[in-house]
Formats: sequence, C-alpha cells, structure tokens
Amino acid sequence: MNTIVLKVDKYVDKLESNPQVVDAAILLRENEVVALPTETVYGLGGNAESDEAVGKIFAAKGRPGDNPLIIHIAETEQLKDFVEEIPEKAQVLMGKFWPGPLTIIFKLKQGILSEKATAGLATVGVRMPDHPVALALLKTCGLPIAAPSANSSGKPSPTKAEHVIDDLNGKIAGVVDSGSTGVGVESTVLDCTEEIPIILRPGGVTKEQLEKVIGEVRLDQALSDETAKPKAPGMKYRHYAPNADMYLVSGTREFLQRLVKEKRDEGLRVGVLTTEEHQADYEADVVLVCGKRAELESVATALYDTLRRFNQMNVDVIFSEVFPSSGVGQAIMNRLLKAAGNKIIVE
Repeated sequence: MNTIVLKVDKYVDKLESNPQVVDAAILLRENEVVALPTETVYGLGGNAESDEAVGKIFAAKGRPGDNPLIIHIAETEQLKDFVEEIPEKAQVLMGKFWPGPLTIIFKLKQGILSEKATAGLATVGVRMPDHPVALALLKTCGLPIAAPSANSSGKPSPTKAEHVIDDLNGKIAGVVDSGSTGVGVESTVLDCTEEIPIILRPGGVTKEQLEKVIGEVRLDQALSDETAKPKAPGMKYRHYAPNADMYLVSGTREFLQRLVKEKRDEGLRVGVLTTEEHQADYEADVVLVCGKRAELESVATALYDTLRRFNQMNVDVIFSEVFPSSGVGQAIMNRLLKAAGNKIIVE
C-alpha cells in the first residue's frame, strides 16, 4: 500500500474546505485508515461504524482486538447516536474540557458503532480533540472516528508525522501532517458511568483539575495494582516502550550514575533520560534531555519523542529519573512505568 502524506497548516483559514483535509475525509468515508494530528498525539483514524475500517486499524497497529478504541467526534450532538445517557457530571465536564484531552466513558447505545471498536463492551470512550485540523477532518467526513495512537502497538506514541511514517508507512492509506502535537501524552480517560467518576488512565487533564469542577474523583485500582483488570485503552498491555531495556531509578543522581558505570563496565551502551536541570550531572553514552523538571508539562510534551530518539542511538539499556506523581506528573509516571515494564530500582 502507498501511504500518502497530506501536509496541512493548522493556522490557515477554512480548513474544512482545504484540499488535503477533503482528500483525507474521502479516504475515511471509503473505510480507509488515516493518521491525524490531535493536541495529544497522532491518532490512527477509521470509521467507527465500520467493521472493515476498524479491522484495518487493528491490523496496521498489530493491536490486540480486545483493547477498545476511543471514539472522536466534532459535535456533542453526535453522542445521541451511540450513547445511552449523558450523566450530569459528564455534561459539566464536556462544557469545561471539550474540546480537549479528556475522554469520557459513557454507557453504549448498541447498533451504531462497530463492536470491534468497543471490544464488545457495554461502554464507550468518547472525546472531542482540541486541534483545528482534527476537528475540520471530523466535520468534513461527518463520521465518528475511532482513533488509537498512530504507532505500532507497544511502541512510544507518535507526536510527529515522521513517527507515524517510521512505524506505519505502507500499512495505512494516509497521514495528515500538521507538525508536532502539543500535550504530548494521551487524553485522560474518565469513567462517568459510576456515581463517583473514576480515572482509568491519567493524561492531559489532571485529577486536580477534574475535582475542581465536579468534586471527588477516584483512581482506578489497576493504576496501582498490576493484578487488577484494567478497563481503559492503553492500560492492558505493555506500551510506550523503547527498544532497549529501561529502568526507572528512585534515588540520588549519584546513585543513578553508579548504575550507569556498572553497565558501561559490562560493555553495554547506556542512555540516561533526564531534564535540563540535571543534564550535566551524568556521564553516559547517551544523555537525552526531556523537558524541564520545574515545568512538568514540558516533560510530557517531549516524552515520546525522547523515547524514540533512544532507539536511534542504539543504546542497550536506559536509566530514567522519576518525577513527582501530582498533576501531569501522574500521567508522565504512568507512561514511564509502562515503558519500563514496571521495572524500578530504588536506592
């Protein structure tokens, strides 16, 4: 398959009539799969009403079929077609955070969406992306679009079109290239089918932000208990992983440096994931800066690109600093733990 790249400047006017956006919308209506930019990461979009299109998403990613997909919409009115009810708290959250990096879990109205998209569950996750090109494409195609991250399953999510091409060139019909994404980690997934909403996946909207709007919000047990059954996309299998073995290091920078030396003495090529503040503290084969510790949003934005850069550096092992688990740091640590297969070295 020839994967076409459609470059679209997100700052131009009348995006819904942009020729590249129209071409991408036509592909989606023909049940082809197209990678599209969002404010979080690039998504791999397909017609959520079509078994054929959803099947192509799973095939391109190599994603297990029991992992549900998030549905992307451009208008809240679309919810009535496939959602049983909109709880009051969900309505409030939609008014505050949509469009934006918040996926809300609703009770599913059967009969419209492909069962492959929802993995046969009685619920469905929906969000409205805060990206002008994504919204224009959704409006132009007129469909609910299932869109997991546009990467090979298990690998770091794509925040640039070139990341998508590296993983999926020849496997999908097209890529809409609008440059780098903003937030850098996926949306927060919030289950609003319970009386007290539950965060199933931390992301671009923090627990603290949610609680300011609707009061108490709980964290899913699976976020802290590996044996608990996860209920959200991106939580069931190892994700975000670079090619090299990766370890999180909880301790002093001197301790991390000793670990680096031990591995280098064994003849291994070692990488360190750190921030601008600590870059000069390490001597390793590769030291990559992932934002500023004082600005965790910058760490989130750079995280997946940094993990992919380690692949280009051909390191054998990666040691990463840990980050505070408050605010967006919760999402950062969630992704790092997944990338490292929950391997942590404590001083």
